Amino acid sequence: MKSPISRRECLKQLGLAGALAWSGARQSMAFPNSFPAIRFVDVAERSGIHFVHDNAATPQKYLIETMGAGCGWIDYNNDGFMDLYLVNGAATPIYTPKQPLRSALYRNNGDGSFTDVTARAGVGAEGLFGMGVAVGDYDNDGFPDLYVLGYNRCILYHNNGDGTFTDVTARAGVGNQGKWGSSAAWFDYDNDGKLDLVVANYVDWSPQHNVWCGEHRPGYRGYCHPDVYEGEPPTLYHNNGDGTFTNVSKSSGVGLKPGNGLGVVTFDYDQDGWQDIFIANDSMANFLFHNKHDGTFEEVGYFAGVAVSADGATEAGMGTDAADTTGDGWPDIIVTHLDFQQARLYRNLRDGSFEDATFAAELGYATWHYSGFGTRFMDYDNDGARDILMVNGHILDNIQLYHEDTRYKEPKLMFRNRGHGIFENVSQELGSDFSLPCVSRGAAVGDYDNNGSLDILVSNNGERPQLLRNQGNHANHWLQVFLIGVRSNRDGVGAKVKVTADGLIQYDERKGGMSYQSAQDPRLHFGLGPQSRVDLIEVRWPSGAVDRIKNLPANQVVTIQEGIGIVPRKFPRLTE
Repeated sequence: MKSPISRRECLKQLGLAGALAWSGARQSMAFPNSFPAIRFVDVAERSGIHFVHDNAATPQKYLIETMGAGCGWIDYNNDGFMDLYLVNGAATPIYTPKQPLRSALYRNNGDGSFTDVTARAGVGAEGLFGMGVAVGDYDNDGFPDLYVLGYNRCILYHNNGDGTFTDVTARAGVGNQGKWGSSAAWFDYDNDGKLDLVVANYVDWSPQHNVWCGEHRPGYRGYCHPDVYEGEPPTLYHNNGDGTFTNVSKSSGVGLKPGNGLGVVTFDYDQDGWQDIFIANDSMANFLFHNKHDGTFEEVGYFAGVAVSADGATEAGMGTDAADTTGDGWPDIIVTHLDFQQARLYRNLRDGSFEDATFAAELGYATWHYSGFGTRFMDYDNDGARDILMVNGHILDNIQLYHEDTRYKEPKLMFRNRGHGIFENVSQELGSDFSLPCVSRGAAVGDYDNNGSLDILVSNNGERPQLLRNQGNHANHWLQVFLIGVRSNRDGVGAKVKVTADGLIQYDERKGGMSYQSAQDPRLHFGLGPQSRVDLIEVRWPSGAVDRIKNLPANQVVTIQEGIGIVPRKFPRLTE
């Protein structure tokens, strides 16, 4: 929905004066005419990842059985290799597993293998029916901490810096008690240099209020539509700087109305220097919380044109992400939905509003028959344009009884950005492991082998996860940027990075959240196509400081510390 007022007036009202100075004029992006043959190969089992998700499935069709779970990347021991975390279910009043269930932390050994270190690290989240995971250094001590979301409560694990974690949930005050936490984002909403936490909560379901949905004949009972239950408002925790948090959900305006929250991403959609919050709501209008710079937010989803589809329909919002798809420096939004709805691409109009560009981007029909969950903007072929990943799987395990042509297990989708935000479906070109039908939920993108090509961790409901390693002819160049804030939060969340390499200009932002119930590689990734050198890296920090680094070779991870520039930090290549 476009705003009826002028762009200049809208900028004035939203406090966007000077915002265009960051992006400059619209830049054309460089795209090669051909791209390398890429295949994604599942290396999970041979890498020693033996985890199997248990969704506690029963004929009673508890809603929690089908909505999880997520996964995430975390370099918990700071050795330069991304380790991974997988969220699991738990026993229920009517389901007792053969073995006690726990989530799992796997250490990246740097040689192609992973080791389960859950017990030693103390992060099993036993007894929690887990949903999502979020990673952030909330106390700025240089070690990433772990927040595990689930039904009826959440857990905050503080990283002790010695390979172990301590459950500090009670002291920190971030338990989210009595709510069904789905996805979360660490971000600094007041720019005070400390990471705050926003939680997207789902519906008010309980085992005692488990409604029968579907036909009353054998095999036809199904998981209920979320409209059967009341929604839950999001939760916002303010970081007090002493290891504790204050629940400011209502006073901030974020928790004033209920939602069916599933996916969350924090980013600065209006380029005013303050991160905003987008929450994908299931079967109700999405939320876009505009940051008012005074500790409060205003929900502007309808005004900004991202609450519903172009035809005014509410849809089954699942996963979400934000990134610049056209090269103009302004972030667009992707939202995945259930089958018989399209995944939506909302294009940023640079005036505080968005337009539904799903069909203009040539995404609509290709997503019609799929139920999308985890989604990410990622440059999988390093050509300098952000592509779109979607992992899919239906909600109903008996869906074929109702829709003969619809499957419970579904293949993943990859849409290659051909340039200026026009996409083509290349899913069938990425190998049989990528196309394997699964009941996928979480998707976490990261470069676990540090070779400059992005890999994909996928959590599958009631199944083994997949670690899809990016293999093939990696002819294009790349750059990754790892940020260390000083006056800003140490993770650099909210920092904006502009990379110039000859005629190729790219923009990205260190965002919070993303995808669905999953935590992403903290490094910003830039594909450079044929460019073997970078002319300029410009970092604008949340504090207002600006760092510029000129003339450096491509194909490396650079660590940039606020106010200093490049500092040493090792990200060794995997040796096999």
